Parts: sequence; C-alpha cells; structure tokens
Amino acid sequence: MTRHDTSQDVSLAGRAVRGGSSAIGATLSAGIRTMAALRLAPKPLHPEGVIVKGTLERRGSAAPSGSAWVDEPGEDEVVVRVSRAIGLPDAVPDIHGLAVRVPTPAGVGDLLFASTGWSLLGRFVLTFGGGPESRPMTTLLPYRTPEGPALLGLRAIAGQVYEMSWCRPRGGWHAFAELRLTDVEAPNQATSFDPVRNQLPGLTQYAWVRRLREPSYRTARKSRQR
Repeated sequence: MTRHDTSQDVSLAGRAVRGGSSAIGATLSAGIRTMAALRLAPKPLHPEGVIVKGTLERRGSAAPSGSAWVDEPGEDEVVVRVSRAIGLPDAVPDIHGLAVRVPTPAGVGDLLFASTGWSLLGRFVLTFGGGPESRPMTTLLPYRTPEGPALLGLRAIAGQVYEMSWCRPRGGWHAFAELRLTDVEAPNQATSFDPVRNQLPGLTQYAWVRRLREPSYRTARKSRQR
C-alpha cells in the first residue's frame, strides 16, 4: 500500500488559498478602480460620511476570545465615521458602514463594520438598509486571535448607542462592549481608516485577509491622492 503524503495536501491547499485570495483581492481592486474612475468624489467607496467622537466602554467578555482588548474591561475615546458605502441618495437604501478608530499603545487601531445579517450565514453577507441602525453590522472577515478566528459585530440598541460583540465564524455572539456616539464632530474630517495597517492588540489580520483587502485599500489610497 502506498503511503499518502498529507504534508503535500496541506501545501497544495495552502497554495490554493493564497492564490484564490490574491485573485479575489485583485478583482476587488479592479472594481474599486472602475468606481473611482466613474465617481467625482475622491473616495470610490464610502464617498461621504460624518466623523464624530465616541466612547467605547469595554465590559469584558464572559466567553474568552483570546484577545485581551476584547476580554478585559476598559474605556476608549474613539473616532467614528458613519457612511454609506455606495453613496446613494438618502431616501434609497444603501450598504452602511461604521469605522472605529481606537487609540493603542502603538498608535491607533481601526475597525471597519458594514451592514450585514447576524445569522451563521448572514454575518458574512452585505445587506442594504435605510440607516446605520437599521441592520446589524460585522467586520465580514475574521481576525486572528491566540484562540482562533474571531468576527466582530455591532447592533444598535438605542439611538446612537451600539452593542459590540464577537463570535467564532460558526459560533454564537458574545457581547463585550458598548459604543456611544456623540454629535461632536471630530476635528480631522479627512481621517482615512485602514484595518490592514492599523491593527488592535490581539486582533491581527490573517495573511489571506490581507491579500484580499490590501489591493483594494491601496487602490483607494491612490484614488484619494489624485
């Protein structure tokens, strides 16, 4: 009987994931270049938004995620950008985005949320809504933690107050923080949020996620410089 080399299967699977994520990343980048060429605004996605101050009160998670930032209590004075991804008229449902910039010992960390569902499948699917509070929001792609992949999510609970939760890709949600927005505009309205470059402690990007996202963010950065 011939012995099967499992290490070769793992290597082939790894190359397939790397190649697939790179190809999808290039496709997304091409789509953003097209939107940038057709749009008069300097940003191809989330062309208009409001940047305000907020407070993120972290209560800690009863179910450990593996990230100290998620699991331990704390309070962060954050900058938040609320925007519409496509930039459709206000009367028309759009994909809504909420970006959160958190101060860290190393600088800043950025979290980007987009309107999705909340179920096992829906948390990975973009959805349209009438406002940022009308639909749940998730980071769509998981972060790497010492205990495994973790997805972050937001749900509006009252006015400009959102509950922040985390989950494993196939697990239930665990609330760990409350985000409260203010009506005070942040001073730097040109803030550019980038979760690939600006990561939070214990929430790092998988290599395949970077390959998916980096071409798009690189294209978006170039479009803003034109």
